[in-house]
Amino acid sequence: ILKGCGGLLCSCNNNSGPRILVFSKTNGYHHTSIPAGIRAIQQIGKENGYAVDTTTDATMFNDAELKKYLAVVFNNTTGNVLNAVQQAAFERYIQAGGGFAGIHAAADTEYDWPWYGKLVGARFASHPLQPNERKALIHVTDQQFPAARGLPRQWERTDEWYNFSAIFPGINVIATLDEN
Repeated sequence: ILKGCGGLLCSCNNNSGPRILVFSKTNGYHHTSIPAGIRAIQQIGKENGYAVDTTTDATMFNDAELKKYLAVVFNNTTGNVLNAVQQAAFERYIQAGGGFAGIHAAADTEYDWPWYGKLVGARFASHPLQPNERKALIHVTDQQFPAARGLPRQWERTDEWYNFSAIFPGINVIATLDEN
C-alpha cells in the first residue's frame, strides 16, 4: 500500500480525462525514491490535465482495468511482479496501442519474461559499487526524439548509472554516457 492512499489503488485526480497508471510493486530491492517518483508523476499529470492512479496491486493487470489507461508506468519495479495471466493482459494492452514507460529499476524486472525484456529494451546488469552515484558526461545521440528535444548535445550529471545486458538490437539509443 502506498503512503497517502486509502487502499491498494490511489486515484489522485477524479476527472474523466486521460489517465495513467503508476505501478510500483517490488519483489526485490525496494528503492526509497518510489514515493518521490509518484509525487513527480502526479504533479506532471496535474500540470498537463491527466489523472494519475498509483498501485502496487498486480491484479490491476487485466483487460477491463488496463483499458482505462492511456499509459502504464513501471516505477522502480523489481523482480517478478506479474503472473502469467497478468502478463498476457499487459501484452494485449500494449499490442492494442497502450503506452508504457519504465523508470530506473523497471529494467530489473521480469527476467523470465522475454516479451517484457524486448519492451524495456535491455536488462539491468549492474551499477557501480559504493558510492553508487557517479558523475558522467551524457551525449544526446537523437535530438529528434520527442523526449530529447531541447536537451543540449551533452551535459554532466551525477546519478546512479546502470550497466545493461541483453540489449535488444532494435532499440533507438537516445543518449549515451561516459563515466570516465
